[in-house]
Amino acid sequence: MGGNKNLRTPIVCVMGHVDHGKTTLLDQIRGTAIVKGEAGAITQHIGATEVPIHVIVEKCGDKRLADKFIVPGLLFIDTPGHHAFTTLRSRGGALADLAIIVVDINEGFKPQTIESLNILKRFKTPFIVATNKVDRIQGWKVHKGECFLSTYKKQTPEVQAMFEQKFYDIIGRLYEQGFSADRFDRVTDFQKTLGVVPISGLTGEGIPDVLMILLGLAQRFLESSLRYDVNGPCVGTVLEVKEEKGLGTTIDVILYDGALQKGDMIVIGRLGEPIVTKVRALLKPRELTEIRYENKFKPIQKVTAAAGVKISAPDIEDALAGAPIISATPETLDDVMAKVKSEIDDVQIQTDSDGVMIKADTLGSLEAMVHEFKKAGIMIQKAEVGDVTKRDVMEASTINDPTCSVILAFNIKVNPDALELLDCASSVRIFENDVIYRLLDDYQDFVKKQDEELDKLRSDTLIKPGQFKILPGCVFRQSKPAVVGVRILGGVVKNNTDVMLPDGTVVGTVKGLELSGKKIPKATAGMEVAMAIDGVTIGRQVKEEDVLYVHIPESDSRVLEFEIFETLTPDERETLEKYLAIRRKNKPFWGK
Repeated sequence: MGGNKNLRTPIVCVMGHVDHGKTTLLDQIRGTAIVKGEAGAITQHIGATEVPIHVIVEKCGDKRLADKFIVPGLLFIDTPGHHAFTTLRSRGGALADLAIIVVDINEGFKPQTIESLNILKRFKTPFIVATNKVDRIQGWKVHKGECFLSTYKKQTPEVQAMFEQKFYDIIGRLYEQGFSADRFDRVTDFQKTLGVVPISGLTGEGIPDVLMILLGLAQRFLESSLRYDVNGPCVGTVLEVKEEKGLGTTIDVILYDGALQKGDMIVIGRLGEPIVTKVRALLKPRELTEIRYENKFKPIQKVTAAAGVKISAPDIEDALAGAPIISATPETLDDVMAKVKSEIDDVQIQTDSDGVMIKADTLGSLEAMVHEFKKAGIMIQKAEVGDVTKRDVMEASTINDPTCSVILAFNIKVNPDALELLDCASSVRIFENDVIYRLLDDYQDFVKKQDEELDKLRSDTLIKPGQFKILPGCVFRQSKPAVVGVRILGGVVKNNTDVMLPDGTVVGTVKGLELSGKKIPKATAGMEVAMAIDGVTIGRQVKEEDVLYVHIPESDSRVLEFEIFETLTPDERETLEKYLAIRRKNKPFWGK
C-alpha cells in the first residue's frame, strides 16, 4: 500500500425506525465473540463497536475468506441511527462509509425508514437493507446463526410463500422511493441494484450475509477513501458534547484519519471562531458494554483511525455536535483553524428576511432540516443548533404573521423558562419531533388550517353579492326607515349593507330583516322577508317592484371575482356578474 498509508476500518451506520431491531442486530454482531469466550476480540469504542475481520470470517463459517478481504474489519456506530448519520459529517458528506437500514419485515416502512432513505440518497452512501424479524413469520423454524438461504430452504412451502409476499412488499416500497432492489443473492451489480438481506437480529439468521455483503461493498467501492496516514494529523467529527462526573465537559469523537495522543493540540468547530485546546485525557470504555450505560472509562495514551474516543480537554463547552476536530502543531495552527472554520461556514444555511425559526440538536440535523424545508418552499428566518430558549420565544412573538410566529424543534428540549413565556405569548407555536419530515408535515397542516381559517374570516367579512325585488302592496312604512316586503332574487342580503339601484346609485342601508315576525341576520335566494331600509323614501328614490343590489366595494369585488369565485354558489356568481356589468358599463376596468 506504500509509505505510511494504511487501510482503516470502514465506519458502518445502522439506521431505521424505532423498535425495528437496530440494537438487536448490533447485539447479535457484538455477541458473537462473547458467546465464544473471545470478548477481547471485539473492541468497544465510544459510540462505536469494532468487529475485526477474523471474528467476521468465523461468523461466516469459512476461514478461507480471511485472505479475500484487505479491510481490517468493520466499525459499527451504535448511537441512534438517523441522528448519528446527520451528526457524523465529513468532507462535505456523511462520515459513515456504509449503512444498513433495518426494516421490520412484518411492519414494513415507517417514518424513520423513509427519512433514513432520504438521508442516504442525499449523501450518496452505499447501503443495504436488512429486513428483520423473519423469525416472527408464522410457522418459521429457527436455525440460529445460519445464512439466510440455508435457513430459508428448511422452511415449509407455506412459510416460504408468506415470506415472499412480505419481502416483495418491501421491494415494492423501495421501488416507490426510487430504488431498484432485490434479494441480495439475486443481485449481480450492487452499484445498480440495492441488496436486501432477510435477517433475524434475535436468532442470528442472515447475519453472516449482512457482514459478507458489507465487507464486499467496502472492498469494491471504498478502498481509496479508506486509506489513512498513521503519522498524519488526527481528523474526526464530534459525536456528542456531554458532562461526565469527575471529568467535566467531554466530547465523544469518531476519528477517521490519523492518530491522536494525550497532550496534542486540537482545533474543534463551534459557531464563530474555532476552539483551540489540548487533550487532557483520552478515554475508552473499560469493557464490552452498551456505551450509553457505560460510566467507567480507562485512560489511553494514543488512538488511531478509525475509532470512537472520549476526549477530556479545557474550554470545550461550546463544541458543536457534528463539527470537525483536527489536531494541529504551532506551525499548522492557522491553516487548521481556517479549515475548521470554513467547514462550519460551508454548512450552507441561507436564511430569509421572513419565515419560521428552526432549531436542531446538531449542525448536521440543522442542515438536513434546512434542506427539506427549502425543498418544500418554506422560508426560514433563523436556523440554530441548541434547545429552545426564552429569547427564541420572545423573538417569535414579535412576528405578526401566525404562520411565521413558529419554532420548529428537532430532537431538542424546550427550556422551562421558554415554556413559561409560552403561556403569556400564546401567538407562538412550537412544533417538536425527532423525524424531520413529520415536523414538515405538522407545519404544513398548521399552515393549511391557518389559511382555511383566514379564508373563512375573510369570507365572513366580505360583502357578498345580493339582489332583491320590492314586492307590490308590501310597503309597511315609507321612510325613516322604510319598511317593505322583498323577495331575494339571488345571493345574500345581510344587515348593515348598503343597497343600490340598477343605475349604480347607492340609495340606503339595510337596517333590519324579519321573517315571520322574528329578526334574522341575513336572507338568501328565494326568501320573502320584511326589510328596513334607512335613507330612502318609498315612492321617491325607490318604487314598488324595483330591483335593488347589495353595494359591493371595489376591493371586495376583486376578491370575489378573482380569488374565491369558485367557492360562491351558482346564484351568487350570477348576481355578481350582473352587478359587475352595471359597474363596468361606464367604467370598463372597475374592480380589475
